Amino acid sequence: MDFLPIFLRLHGQPCLLVGGGATAMRKARLLLRAGADLTVVAPQMCESLTALASEGALRHVAEPFAGVHLEGMRLVIAATNDAAVNRRVAELADQAGILCNVVDDLEACRFIMPAIVDRSPLMVAISSAGSAPVLVRMLREKFERLLPARLGELARLASRWRARVKQALPAGVARRRFWESAFEGPVADHMMAGRSLPAERALSAALREAQRDSIDNRLPEGKAGIAWLVGAGPGDPGLLTLRALQIAQQADVILYDRLVSDEILELTRRDADRICVGKKPGEPCMTQAQISALLVKLVAQGRRVCRLKGGDPFIFGRGGEEAEALVAAGLPFEVVPGVTAAAACGAYAGIPLTHRDHSQSVVLITAHGKASIDRLDWRSLARDQQTLAFYMGVSRLGDIRDHLLAHGRAGATPVALVENGTTRAQRVIRGQLAELPELAMRHNVSAPAMLFVGEVAGLAGRLSWFQADEVQAPIETLEPPRDETSAVAVC
Repeated sequence: MDFLPIFLRLHGQPCLLVGGGATAMRKARLLLRAGADLTVVAPQMCESLTALASEGALRHVAEPFAGVHLEGMRLVIAATNDAAVNRRVAELADQAGILCNVVDDLEACRFIMPAIVDRSPLMVAISSAGSAPVLVRMLREKFERLLPARLGELARLASRWRARVKQALPAGVARRRFWESAFEGPVADHMMAGRSLPAERALSAALREAQRDSIDNRLPEGKAGIAWLVGAGPGDPGLLTLRALQIAQQADVILYDRLVSDEILELTRRDADRICVGKKPGEPCMTQAQISALLVKLVAQGRRVCRLKGGDPFIFGRGGEEAEALVAAGLPFEVVPGVTAAAACGAYAGIPLTHRDHSQSVVLITAHGKASIDRLDWRSLARDQQTLAFYMGVSRLGDIRDHLLAHGRAGATPVALVENGTTRAQRVIRGQLAELPELAMRHNVSAPAMLFVGEVAGLAGRLSWFQADEVQAPIETLEPPRDETSAVAVC
């Protein structure tokens, strides 16, 4: 973050505004709405500021700015049309330890003024750190349309009842769920329709019921613990489904895999308990049995648990095993599909999994260890006109190459390695099946990575559209004859 978003209590606090024009007037309105004790320093002021001064809303010091004007101030805004004066204000304020904003000079600012959607006491502040003010304005207009005008009345109702609710429901989880129910149910409906008295009555009745549940150690109706088995996709936060995002922001606990990206974790509920249960080769980690037991334990305690998995929970995500454990314990769960790595990494590399000329079927396979590799039906997998997607097979590239060649695949068949697919660190490396392990070693490919084998891999050069941050590795490829049509994908 370039700037830390904060809200300042300025009621009755001495604040300084340097400048007397139209821009200064806009800043004065905001400061006065916040209750600031405002002084304006400017040789002359516009009519609007002069009118405010005559009404006693602010003090006017009709002289050029000097350092003495900063004495005793909590905050200062420089809004003159002279850049040198503005910079001087910023320098002296910085020396005095006073927060300063300089209009249209981001580098000189210690704080910036966001765009505001005012539903007091509910406030929405939007900022681009000064980089895209037009975008900020457009977003503010969208929020103005989206947020009901009476939302502030609902917030004031919550403020009036906050102490009573805290006393009646001392447990944090019960209190949070009570407010979530109030803001989504009849209480909110009444307030949005302007029916304040029925809203108060509904809130009072809901609190009595929640208190009885708390005393009896019962979970509120419809608020029992639940597990959500959620697919987070392969890394790009933009591939997270709307349902997945909603759940990630509702859950009390987030159990997440190692491959869930930091960007996606940042979208989860800030005050949720985050527990990493990911497995990393060669390092101590929780077993699947331990993960399932933890999931059952948390849900049985009434927690709402988001089991966040890379890709899709039911495609090599072991979601089926966790669902079986929850069923055996008699606990509720939901499954939220995610974009699986084979589809996403192929798409971001410009490699279609199916193609009318090259591949009419897709087979998803895990190649995690030698035992699983040896049990595969390689004769069937080496047939033409199909796409094979091998997950967790980076360490088995040599075995995969050898088996495919032994069962009829041509050594010149195109291959494409996609490392860190869908992320800004994505690399796409193309070559031939015969040199697959050497290709990976030469370019230091590491998991997570996908391997595509077949003519579809040869389409990556023509259909590539995603631009990653890293420089792409050199392309090494030899186009095979047109009848070589099978494809393999490895993750």
